[in-house]
Amino acid sequence: MSDCPAQRPLRWRRSSRSTGMNNCVETAPFGRRLAVRDSKDVSRPPLEFSDTAWTSFVAGLKN
Repeated sequence: MSDCPAQRPLRWRRSSRSTGMNNCVETAPFGRRLAVRDSKDVSRPPLEFSDTAWTSFVAGLKN
């Protein structure tokens, strides 16, 4: 990871569609990248995506 988001405080956001059962994906912007983690296991290092990769992923989900 470029600036390892696991080693610095991030402002994590949860989907507004989350049911509150702690079974969702959380995201946090850092620089020009996006950290993504599983809310059930926040001790694991988050995945890291570029803006372009994340936007393409979300667009694919919508289709």
